[in-house]
Amino acid sequence: MTLENAAEAADLIHSKTELRPRIAIVLGSGLGAFADELEEAVSIPYEEIPHFVRSTVEGHAGRLVIGTCSGVPLVVQQGRFHFYEGYSMEQVMFPMRVFGRMGVDAVILTNAAGSLKAGMRPGDLMLIADHINMMGVNPLRGPNDERRGPRFPDMTQVYDRELQRLIDEEANGIAKERVEAGKDKTFKDFLHRGVYCALSGPTYETPAEIRLYRTLGADAVGMSTVPEAIAARHQGTRVAGISCITNFAAGMTDDIIHHDEVMEVGARVSEVFKELLRRVIKRI
Repeated sequence: MTLENAAEAADLIHSKTELRPRIAIVLGSGLGAFADELEEAVSIPYEEIPHFVRSTVEGHAGRLVIGTCSGVPLVVQQGRFHFYEGYSMEQVMFPMRVFGRMGVDAVILTNAAGSLKAGMRPGDLMLIADHINMMGVNPLRGPNDERRGPRFPDMTQVYDRELQRLIDEEANGIAKERVEAGKDKTFKDFLHRGVYCALSGPTYETPAEIRLYRTLGADAVGMSTVPEAIAARHQGTRVAGISCITNFAAGMTDDIIHHDEVMEVGARVSEVFKELLRRVIKRI
């Protein structure tokens, strides 16, 4: 996908609204409800946006929503594209290119993930501090357009430290309020910090693979986010990542993993998740 392709898509989006967001959010499986609460919202199905493909996975609505949250303009990807759907890496990361063309300078990437830590349970959130790309391909492979970013971009700090600090602070504030209100005495530990390992999917991992990823230092596994994070960092967009822990990874328990479980846990934590996003957005 060329810069001209991204410009064409950005122009179509800008033609639908007078809002000019500087923040983008990508909503993962079961987390799409946040977009439904935006004010001044304009919803654009992906099929109407030039060069966008369609999201085919349950829990991914397949539309771009532009609106405001607490007065802050946002562009929200309600459903993403995955490598396992058969799309190329260029197609998977194309929305990041469009957001860059739109003037977005910060993106919050969210996903549903499996936990590799006994103390990080379904319903918890994990702030992504770093990642391991085990998808078998780098999304920047191929010709590089220097207008987007350098041929060999540094990945020392993919996930912006200032954004991580803001998310940490707001999560601690939410936890303190809930504990003081007597809603959940154990809620103080709901946000963890860890390393996200991205795999190609669509199969869930085997117990042997999970043992390997734990040895490598991974704390959670999933099938998305890393291509978008690399593309965004390549073009100079600040990146934050939040995983919603929806299950324990294979072999951590005797349970069989189902996508329905992913959706159910995402819905269960949606209120806390949305509140965290609202607070962070105000501070960016």
